[in-house]
Amino acid sequence: MKTFKSYTPDQSYLFPPSPREWLPEDHLSYFISDVVDTLDLSSIIDSYSCGDGRGQPPYHPAMMVKLLLYAYCVGRPSSRKIEKATYEEVPFRVLSAEDHPDHDTIAEFRKRHLPSLAGLFYQVLQICREAGLVKLGHVSLDGTKVKANASKHKAMSYARMEKAEAELVRQIDALLKEAEEVDAAEDAKYGKGKRGDELPKELARRESRLMKIREAKAALEKKARKKAVDKGEKAKAKIKEREDEEKRTGKKKRGRKSMVPDPDMAKPEPKAQRNFTDPQSRIMIDGASKGFEQCYNAQAVVDSEFQIIVASDVTQQTNDKKQLIPMMKQVEENIGTKPDILSADAGYFSEDNLTDEQVEGVDLYVPPDRQKHGDDPPSSELPSEIDDTIKEQMRHKLRTDAGKKVYARRKAIVEPVFGQIKQARGFRRFSFRGLEKVAAEWDLVCLTHNLLKLFRAGTVPQAA
Repeated sequence: MKTFKSYTPDQSYLFPPSPREWLPEDHLSYFISDVVDTLDLSSIIDSYSCGDGRGQPPYHPAMMVKLLLYAYCVGRPSSRKIEKATYEEVPFRVLSAEDHPDHDTIAEFRKRHLPSLAGLFYQVLQICREAGLVKLGHVSLDGTKVKANASKHKAMSYARMEKAEAELVRQIDALLKEAEEVDAAEDAKYGKGKRGDELPKELARRESRLMKIREAKAALEKKARKKAVDKGEKAKAKIKEREDEEKRTGKKKRGRKSMVPDPDMAKPEPKAQRNFTDPQSRIMIDGASKGFEQCYNAQAVVDSEFQIIVASDVTQQTNDKKQLIPMMKQVEENIGTKPDILSADAGYFSEDNLTDEQVEGVDLYVPPDRQKHGDDPPSSELPSEIDDTIKEQMRHKLRTDAGKKVYARRKAIVEPVFGQIKQARGFRRFSFRGLEKVAAEWDLVCLTHNLLKLFRAGTVPQAA
């Protein structure tokens, strides 16, 4: 007769079990717990010192931070999924020590302490640096489009807003007229104080929509006025420069004078759009779907040694041209020094970027022309020492064997990081709305990426 190991599902424990026996000693959840125990959580903990002592005490911040970091690491940042996992999944049960914060509590904790959670990026980065995972020999900069917590169908162009506004005004006027007629008829039939309920609800719905459209229009118009003011300042500077030169030379300069736009006459472009759900997000081409989506542009600078993210940010800009210098500045602030080499794709190229003092001393590999995978940079003759442009010098540099070799590494440094975040961990949409909160959540995503790299490198954090 076949014998089996004993199986008694209802058997009680003879001794209380230890959570440390539930998972392998090298499990990610224990690693996250050990790392959090070394972090400075005072900015979170101190925020509870002002309470009046009434009601139930809050869950310990260390436990809540551990749950959130682990959830982001394994691609489960939903507060409802975290709550469910504290009942059903061993790693979450270990980290919560058999407590079960509900999803509202988890969501409120993350929302309340989001800036402090984002601030842990720097602390985790320093742990990675001390562990020898950051070398700053070669860093690569790139951006990826991450969907906003808003639908593109909730966006409307300025031209459409004008049409919708006029149509809603017409409908509201018609409803008001109809309401007056109904009131008059009911007053005649039943006496004053009697009226139907349907019309006010219909009227309120249209009025609230009209109010939203007018608010969105006003925001676009304000932006257009600011743009006109900025353009006017530049035009005034050019006019003064022209007048100074004419005074100096005594000759009238050829060409048309710069025009100073009137901000009061400024009007948004007909295609200028604003999203009603998240007004700070923008319509961008999503690399994954190849279509237009409501997105933010998430930036990351990645160190080549272990693919540690050394700087992160989020922008509303659809292109990357203005991001190179701020991101390089952040690298120096985070690490205390500049990298030896920086590579980035053609979206970051401009002569101003490559000659800025922030990148002085850094060996740059940023092509002026977009390239398909596997294609060589456009050919360029050997540049003369003085007269050639930065663009031509960079083209020549990338045509050399050494330049090709260095730039080819860019794809293997930064692009896999976005693949790990978006494909392996499933982070394709932000949970929050508004640029500030979205940027903080991206820091949280990047710090958990670094935690996973630290974990896989076999580094054990030491308690302070």
